[in-house]
Amino acid sequence: MQIVILKDAQEVARYGADIFTTQLQRKAESVLGLATGSTPVALYQELITRNKAGLINFSEASTFNLDEYLGLNGEHPQSYRYFMNEQLFNHINIDKDRTHVPPGDAKNPVVACQEYEAKIAAAGGVDIQLLGIGRNGHIGFNEPSSGLTSRTRVKTLTKATIDDNARFFTADEYQPHLSITMGIGTILDAKKVVLLATGKNKAEAVKAMVEGPLTAACPASALQLHRDAVIVVDLDAASALNDLEFYQHIEAENQKLQAYLASL
Repeated sequence: MQIVILKDAQEVARYGADIFTTQLQRKAESVLGLATGSTPVALYQELITRNKAGLINFSEASTFNLDEYLGLNGEHPQSYRYFMNEQLFNHINIDKDRTHVPPGDAKNPVVACQEYEAKIAAAGGVDIQLLGIGRNGHIGFNEPSSGLTSRTRVKTLTKATIDDNARFFTADEYQPHLSITMGIGTILDAKKVVLLATGKNKAEAVKAMVEGPLTAACPASALQLHRDAVIVVDLDAASALNDLEFYQHIEAENQKLQAYLASL
């Protein structure tokens, strides 16, 4: 894991946007894995600004989202398809036919999960996967106890996740308790993973992911196995780590190494 600790949420968003910008500049036809939730919004705003300024081009890119609520169609305001359209796709030059979100209204969700895996494989796999992290350590909707080699599947949400997301639903509105989510194994197949976390409410989850054991009790700890996982956090989200200065020193030395390699 590469641990990048920055001052605040805005710096986290810019750093993440820099990674996606570099990816698209190197490979216009990149396959991007995307995430929903409050944390990625600032990153998406950065990407929109850069796209409008002509710094990045999405016209040849494809996207695959991590998850979707089971039982909501893409026009429902609380669906993740609707979220992605509103927060990113409607504002950039991407072909929406090349944007993929698990179908929450699938008649046969089990078959839909298999088809989603097949689409990812047919696209050549995900080049770079964006992640957030839940307070209980979940990535995507892979809740604690999820298999570390799991594939795209239907998943029951924990009460903690349901409670966290309840703020997005009105009191009289149906809130799903099931989802379709990429599995942890699917996520680990991505060539690069970028996880963003901000705020003190994520500090314990970040600590468990980075310094805890590899365990299904903290699904994000599976990223310890990934060959190219970048964990980008602000000072609040990093506040529970045992040796903050050590991680900052490692990253400073890594930046010197990258600068040297770039000069060769």
